Amino acid sequence: MRVFLTGSTGFVGSQVARELLDAGHQVLGLTRSDEGERLLLTLGAEPHRGDIEDPASLRKGAESCDAVIHTAFDHNFAHFVENCQKDARVIATLGAVLEGSTRPLLITSGTPMGSSAPGQVADEDHFDPAHPNPRVASELAGQALSQRGVNVVVMRLSQIHNPVKQGLVTYLIELARQKGVSAYVGEGLEHWSAAHLADTAHLYRLALEKHQPGARYHATAEQAIAARDIAQVIGQGLGVPTVALSKEEAAAHFGWLTAFAGKDMTASSEKTRTRLGWRPNGPGLLDDLRTGFAR
Repeated sequence: MRVFLTGSTGFVGSQVARELLDAGHQVLGLTRSDEGERLLLTLGAEPHRGDIEDPASLRKGAESCDAVIHTAFDHNFAHFVENCQKDARVIATLGAVLEGSTRPLLITSGTPMGSSAPGQVADEDHFDPAHPNPRVASELAGQALSQRGVNVVVMRLSQIHNPVKQGLVTYLIELARQKGVSAYVGEGLEHWSAAHLADTAHLYRLALEKHQPGARYHATAEQAIAARDIAQVIGQGLGVPTVALSKEEAAAHFGWLTAFAGKDMTASSEKTRTRLGWRPNGPGLLDDLRTGFAR
């Protein structure tokens, strides 16, 4: 298939591009820079100049392809709500091009969207349109398209990692460097789920090739990693103390990360594995953290 890929030079998107190309697919990669064009050409992909805030470039890219995979997202979490709303507009733009066809649109969300209540393990078949997480906007946009007959597939990501980046954990590392301590909230018994970058890219390809319209899939290799364990590995890697904070102290310490720190974000991928035959085998999150610190 010829696939239009947004975020094609990003952390997840560039790995998805490699996975697709290695499997014999063609990739038209959205990029806004000369550097991005060079990277895509090096990979063997075709660059498409544009931006997620340029609807015309999105429409042009989608019109010329058999499928669309949308991995781009503005990760400025200081403007998280606005960026989620922006993502919804991008999804609507891409979906409008595909309406009236069976061409798939794979959009990206987060596994917390599958949790029915705080502390409950996220499930692929659950979606609450009133979920308080602003990322719900992406799935609402996808749902609206599905109701119009667009072939939408939702890829929900956990903490996606390799030794260089580890999702939200990367920001916890930077915060620990700035503050001189690696912190967790309370007893640190909240858990996050995670998946290796290569396994995640493979899941996108499996979803492209084997999906059911309207399905939701979880990029989760490890269901539950304790916040305290993550903080301890960060502290050891940086050579700083690991400390427990009360909920009252957490807001001052974590800043915008307070919206995530101390929250349980566990997820199951049992249905994803059964339905797509996904078998993640990459290193675990804590192992990748230790490798990154040893570099």
